[in-house]
Amino acid sequence: MSTDDENGGSRIGRGDEEIGAEIADDAEALLSALPHYYRGEVAQANAAQDRIDRTTNWAITVLAALLSIVFSAPELPAYLLLIGGLVLAMFLSYEVRRYRFFDLYRARVRFFQENVFANALDPVGAEHPRWREELSADLRYPTFKVSTLEALSRRVRRIYGLLFGVVGIAWAAKVTLFTPESRWTEAAELPGIPGVAVAAAVAAFFVCVLAVASWPHGRRAKGEVHGTEPGSWKKP
Repeated sequence: MSTDDENGGSRIGRGDEEIGAEIADDAEALLSALPHYYRGEVAQANAAQDRIDRTTNWAITVLAALLSIVFSAPELPAYLLLIGGLVLAMFLSYEVRRYRFFDLYRARVRFFQENVFANALDPVGAEHPRWREELSADLRYPTFKVSTLEALSRRVRRIYGLLFGVVGIAWAAKVTLFTPESRWTEAAELPGIPGVAVAAAVAAFFVCVLAVASWPHGRRAKGEVHGTEPGSWKKP
């Protein structure tokens, strides 16, 4: 039987398939391969961060355009701002998923820095003695390092809480200050839904936003900065 038949028709021999294992005990070969891996993970993290930034920019652009349209004419209904809030929620859902991918790549980068570069500069021991096995397991079976709830909470605290707040203030101003010819309950109502019920739903939504933003849970996202030491690290 030919070698191709033994390997299922592949021209790659078993020794070639296990070429990665050959550098495991070769320090020189491993040190040559690791920088390429590190640069790849940094590039992935940067690309994921760029996708997050683009989503945020679109959310801000849409909100700014909506505000300029709604307040350009008194006859435009206030519920357009509520539609804008739904659009922001859609952008938030995209950003939460993208943040989880960003944290995955960022966690690997920080893991590598902690256990390779930090120990190379000051060899007092790796933060994780079995870092190679742990990193290998994560490369074989990638898993998110942060839950959807924490990612949601972090994005609401950082960006979307403010954007939702702008929508809420603009809506309240639209149904009160910018519609003096009618009562606020009339300006706030939707087809078939009284204004009081709409206002209650808006208030409930913002209670949920505050609850998510202040959710009391431990941090799972991989941190990059631990505390503040302004200038002290540069002192001799």
